[in-house]
Amino acid sequence: MSEAPLSPCVRICVIHSETGLCTGCLRTREEIAVWGQLSNDARRAIMDALPEREGRLKVRRGGRAGRMARGNG
Repeated sequence: MSEAPLSPCVRICVIHSETGLCTGCLRTREEIAVWGQLSNDARRAIMDALPEREGRLKVRRGGRAGRMARGNG
C-alpha cells in the first residue's frame, strides 16, 4: 500500500505580503508551486522547518503608524 501524499495545507491560501509565506501552511510560493513534484522525504524536510517560521507571521506590522513609517500610508 502506498503512503498518502504529505501536505501541510489547511486551505487558507493567503500569501503574507512581507514574509512571502502562506498564512495557512507557512510554505513559500516556490514550495507550494513545486509541492506536487517533491518526494515525501523532501516534503517532510520542508514540513519539519515550518514550525520555526510561525513566529515570522506573528510580528505586528504597526497598523497606520507602521504604514506611515514604511511610507505606505
